[in-house]
Amino acid sequence: MRRNALEDPAPGAAAGPSLTAQPQGPLGAVTLEQLLAQLPAGMRILHDAGSRGDGAAEPLRWVEPSELEDPTPYVPEGEFLLTAGLPFRGDGGTPERIDAYVRRLVAAKVRALGFGVRPYFDEVPEGLLEACRRHGLTLIEVPESIPFAAIGLEFSQLLESDNARVFRQLAEINRQLMRAVLSPRPEHELLAALVQRVPVWALLFGADGRVRARAHGAGSHTGAGGSTGVELSLLEPMLQRLLSGSGPRVEMDGFEQPGSAMVFGHPLRSTKDANLGALILGSDDALTPAQNNVVQSVVGLLELLVRQRTSGSLAPSQLATALLLHPDSLASGGTRHVNGLKDLLAQSLSSSRSAAVRVVQGIKADSPDWPAGDSPVRELLQWRRLFDTKLVEITDYGFAALTRLKVDDALVTEVEKLGWRLVIGDAAELGSLSAAYQRVSSLRSKVQSSGRSARVDEVSWSVTGLLGREAGTMLAARLLEPVLALDAGKRDPLLAVLRGWLAENGSWDGSAKRLGLHRNSVRRQIGQVGDLLGRDLNDAQVRAELWIALQYADELPDS
Repeated sequence: MRRNALEDPAPGAAAGPSLTAQPQGPLGAVTLEQLLAQLPAGMRILHDAGSRGDGAAEPLRWVEPSELEDPTPYVPEGEFLLTAGLPFRGDGGTPERIDAYVRRLVAAKVRALGFGVRPYFDEVPEGLLEACRRHGLTLIEVPESIPFAAIGLEFSQLLESDNARVFRQLAEINRQLMRAVLSPRPEHELLAALVQRVPVWALLFGADGRVRARAHGAGSHTGAGGSTGVELSLLEPMLQRLLSGSGPRVEMDGFEQPGSAMVFGHPLRSTKDANLGALILGSDDALTPAQNNVVQSVVGLLELLVRQRTSGSLAPSQLATALLLHPDSLASGGTRHVNGLKDLLAQSLSSSRSAAVRVVQGIKADSPDWPAGDSPVRELLQWRRLFDTKLVEITDYGFAALTRLKVDDALVTEVEKLGWRLVIGDAAELGSLSAAYQRVSSLRSKVQSSGRSARVDEVSWSVTGLLGREAGTMLAARLLEPVLALDAGKRDPLLAVLRGWLAENGSWDGSAKRLGLHRNSVRRQIGQVGDLLGRDLNDAQVRAELWIALQYADELPDS
């Protein structure tokens, strides 16, 4: 059930959350029970209306004395209101007027009413106690020995002390978050730090909608996937909104599964407001202001990390420098040096040293003159985002990229919708990337001619397999054109003899036996074919080209 999406007043702005936990709004959480425990003895709770429905004690917003007949226009929610009873003197002391007074306080969500005995009343009026019981308002008797100013002063001191405690906690949290960012797996460590400090489960999604990292605290509920109390399929609508919307916002939802009564989604955006991923959190309880500060800090740091991954970092420049200055280092460098290069490659691909790498080439299907129609920088950032890599090259045919992704059918479909076709390489390691690139490049012409994406590990590695149907039929039509122009009665026998003769490597006796003809008949017809084609059939290259062309001759349309 979708609840709502909270948007920033300036949705076009790209400014993200703070990178460190900072106070936003009230931090203190002083409860009535804490305040009463610090005050001198003598205050009596005449009626305890209890805590909120989930059993947690509600914090006080402030302590304020008022002798107005109706103080509610000036009273904030959650206040401890103090009165000496002036509103209940004279006509104000009737049961009806007292009842109306209490009802107004309850409607304004006053947390408790403190009644000070003397100078107006020697004890709390019975009618006031009955009204508080009837409407569920906590009523406290304040003795003459405790001035209202002392209660307000004690509350202020407790609030200041609690705020100082929160600031200390935020400082420690900031240090923990910074350590997580500098760790080898910053995204995973950030989520681990988050769920340690905030009672939530957390899922980090990439721009492709896949889970990149997950975490849950010791006290949070876990579901079938071991990380959340809600099935991933239920999060799909929220995730789609996060990845397709614009501007800073918070998506909200809720589910009946344990730990998922309140689900919040935060988009991770680039400086140009492109959606680079999303963070979704779930909890059964509303978060405190301090906990929300931690969440906003984690969102800001994750946004910074994902921007670095898609827009730039130090690893690619270090890798390029090492390979430019030491071009033979892969072959002649020591183990330590090669492992260092592997680490730089892994950082550039948001991967690990042992993970496989793929070469991907992209060809613009409907506009070979690209990038004249679009910004190369924008296209470069788009490929970085889609393939989750910083290693992308803009080329004359389109682009080439190194990625840790397997490039599944869903990603291929997404790229093809943009008007591109892909050649997807097989898994390779750092030392074999050059050979992997050559294999991918050998399929590019096939993809360009067929208009269909191809995978290296799904291609038949033969001349016909690499050439493809479209290029093969074009070759057949060009090389065999004089023969194909003949009537079927003359054309088909000549093609059959040529195919049989080439299959027997030009052996007259072998081809005659294969075709069931006299060797002189074969010789005569082969001579006729040579004359028609104007080619020397004794040339090995001519024979090879004709043999390849014959593989596609039957696929040509009848003239």
